[in-house]
Amino acid sequence: MRILLDGLDWMDNLTKQYDCLDVDHLLEKYYLSTAYTIEFVLGVIGNSVVMFGYIFCMKNWSSGSIYLFNLCISDYLFLWTLPLLVSSYSHEQWKFGDTLCKSNRYFLHENLYTSILFLAFISIDRYMLIKYPFREHILQKKTSAVLISIGIWIFVSIEIIPILTFIKESKVGNSTICQNFGSSGDASWSLVYSLCLTFTGFIVPLCVIWIFYLKIVYFLKNRNNRITTAISLDKPLTLVVLAAIMFSVLFTPYHIMRNVRIASRSESWQLSYCSMVVVNTVYIITRPLAFSSSVINPVFYFLMGDHFRELLTTKVQSLYKRVKCYCTNFKGS
Repeated sequence: MRILLDGLDWMDNLTKQYDCLDVDHLLEKYYLSTAYTIEFVLGVIGNSVVMFGYIFCMKNWSSGSIYLFNLCISDYLFLWTLPLLVSSYSHEQWKFGDTLCKSNRYFLHENLYTSILFLAFISIDRYMLIKYPFREHILQKKTSAVLISIGIWIFVSIEIIPILTFIKESKVGNSTICQNFGSSGDASWSLVYSLCLTFTGFIVPLCVIWIFYLKIVYFLKNRNNRITTAISLDKPLTLVVLAAIMFSVLFTPYHIMRNVRIASRSESWQLSYCSMVVVNTVYIITRPLAFSSSVINPVFYFLMGDHFRELLTTKVQSLYKRVKCYCTNFKGS
């Protein structure tokens, strides 16, 4: 009887493990591949429109325009790392080699964190705009914005280099996969690096955004005669509020679960198999949520980027008239 009960317990545990594995497997294959495909298509379209607008429509660049354009480039490059991941998850196989595995994950994280930093500097620029509406502060100079942008790219590029030591191809059964950062490398060292990256790449920029949001609110409440009424303060405030909300809603779950996922792989936690799969499942869900920022960011350009909407609309109408005129002349000939 005891042997029979032990056998049933063993079969029950095996069934639970199989069920957990099924959830994990299905999410990676269908949820991630579908979500990343949607984000890639929408994000590339949105950011391509914005890049077209800035390159061909924007004549007088400001510090804010420079940050927004760099944000667009960062998001655009980030999105082009997703097709390889879609192929990998949908076919359950990484076929592109270890070098491309490392470089793809590196560029994904590099552009993710440059995007975050540029959003932080945009919030600073919005505050400077309402406090110094005539752009006389040194941080509002185009030269300063260019130097800061270059500094952000260099800083993040160096900051992400250690991730190359954790990312690598690995064998799972008969398949070769390119592990994500939360699931690869030695858990102890990976957690230390992930916590440092979370602090410098997410928590500090998040605090900057909220601090300048509060400074803008305080400034607006006490403005009185500090600035002329001809200058609208609604757009700078809205931009910072949206950036703060986006940071909190999109990036917080991802960073929490990435660190929890890494910690769950360490020996000190000693989680059950099913518990580890549950942690990984939640981590999987948060990744497309964080990456969707690259799709949402074009809203900042289109609605609040230095009359960007008006400039882009004028350019599109001009191109439409030229094409229409050309077609008319062609038919007439």
